[in-house]
Parts: sequence; C-alpha cells; structure tokens
Amino acid sequence: MIGIVVVNWNSGGQLRNCIDSIQQCKVASPYNIVVVDNASTDGSDLTIKSGSSLKLVRANGNIGFGRACNQGAKQVEGKYLLFLNPDAVLYPETLQKALAYMEDVASDGVGICGVQLLDDSGHVTRSCARFPSPVDLVIHSAGLDRIFKGLGYVMSDWSHAHTQKVDHVIGAFFMVRREVFEVLNGFDERFFLYLEDLDFSYRAHQAGWQSVYLADVQAFHAGGGTSNQIKALRLFYSMRSRLLYAFKHHSWAGATAVMLTTLLIEPLTRSAMMILVYPSWQGLKDTWVAYVMLWRWLPKLPSAGGLR
Repeated sequence: MIGIVVVNWNSGGQLRNCIDSIQQCKVASPYNIVVVDNASTDGSDLTIKSGSSLKLVRANGNIGFGRACNQGAKQVEGKYLLFLNPDAVLYPETLQKALAYMEDVASDGVGICGVQLLDDSGHVTRSCARFPSPVDLVIHSAGLDRIFKGLGYVMSDWSHAHTQKVDHVIGAFFMVRREVFEVLNGFDERFFLYLEDLDFSYRAHQAGWQSVYLADVQAFHAGGGTSNQIKALRLFYSMRSRLLYAFKHHSWAGATAVMLTTLLIEPLTRSAMMILVYPSWQGLKDTWVAYVMLWRWLPKLPSAGGLR
C-alpha cells in the first residue's frame, strides 16, 4: 500500500486535477490519499470530499509545508509515502512504474525516488540538485548560477534524460520508504517552506540511503504553484530556509558567508535585475518587502549549534 499526501493552500482547480489524476492511475497496490489543507480561502478545499480512500484534514491555520506533510503522513497507511504537490498531475502509469522500481530487490538501498517532470510545453524540467556547499549557496545567492549554467547546486546543466542516482529529487513528486521517513522523524518543521525536502534528502544520505531520479516515469508539474500568489513572502521564505540550511549543515564560517551574501549582495543583484534586465517596479517592491521581512526575522536565527 502507498499513502499519498497532498498539502493544499489556495491551489484552486489544480488540487482537483491532481486528485483526479491519482484516482485514474493504473496501480495494483492499494493507496490512500490525505489532503492537508493549510486554511485555504479560495474554496479549493471544498472540492475534496472524504471517502474510503480519500481524507481531508484541515490544519489550524497555515502551518507550513513540512509540518503539514508530517501531519498527513500520520493519517495514511502504506509501505511507501508519496508527497505530491497540488500543481502536479500524474499519468496513468506513473504510480505503478515508480512503485515497481522501489519494490525491485535491486532498489533495496533506495530510500527516495523522483520522476521526470514535464512543464506546460512538454519540456523536461530540471528537478534534481546536488547537496550544496557553502560556496554553492553563495553562488546561488549572488545570482551567478543564473548567468553561468552548471554553477551552484541546481543541476540545470544536466538534461535529465536518463535514470541515475542523484543527491536530491524535487519535492513535487517525492516518494519515500516509510521506514526512512520514520527513522528521520519526517521533515524538519523549522523549514516553513522550501528546502525541507533537500534537508530530508541530505539526512537520508547521511543515514546511508540513496535517492534516484527515474527518467522513464513521467508526471506533469506546473511549477511555482500557489506561491506565485505571494511573491514577496515566497522570496522571504526561500532566503530564510537557505540560512537555516546553511547553519544546520555547514560550519559557522561557511554559513556566515552565505548569510552575508544573502543580506548584502543579493538585494543589490536582484534590484539590478528588476531595473535593468526584467523591468518591473512591482518585482522591485516585492524584493525589498521580502528583505525587510528577512531583516526583522534575523534576530530569531538560531545559532549553528542550536540547529544541529
């Protein structure tokens, strides 16, 4: 059996499309689905009716992605857990093929698997990443990986055309052995949004488990999802999670370099992009709103030792 967890926050019609695609999958193993709704206000949660294999759980407010996933995992049964974004759509063979791979005896050491994700145009999206070093995070913060492909930790330089072991697969389709999830105590809930999946993959790697990207199994992923509705808040949580990850997994010196780049260099490079490359006064405003939020949150940043 597989337990499928979908976290919803104002995803509109995407949520219903996602659930319908799961229910139309051809899969021999039984499955059960839980939708954890983070206090949606758009009525998307009203499209979900609890039944024998589908349950709606309402969170007490917007509790964050990782925490909602952890709550959802407690509500479903199964040897495997699939964390699926509401802006994803499965194809009829997606679940069966992914499960068959995980059930193969040759995959006993694989704790996490992801699939090839296609965008609106049918193009393969770059959905895998390397575990980032402090230098990688500095490069990403400074925006250099947007200029020089192959720099940083996002595997944008790889075509994603073949199956292989990778450090990390994106959380849009994140299939995990339940035993791995339970040993690691689920997602670290200090990551409200972003990088909770990367943190989980890194901890699984440290525990001896592998992550595999399956190129012969596909799903659709819109990308951006509901976070496009709140661009300033999205940027804030992205930068916040980056600092949390750096101080959790890297030395004090490395994490401090990431923090200084994030606070002092990134706002200037982002502003320049919004003025010179992609002129957008709204984008410029969102950037600085996000940085005001980050500076206000900064005194709450735990020490490196406090995060380990």
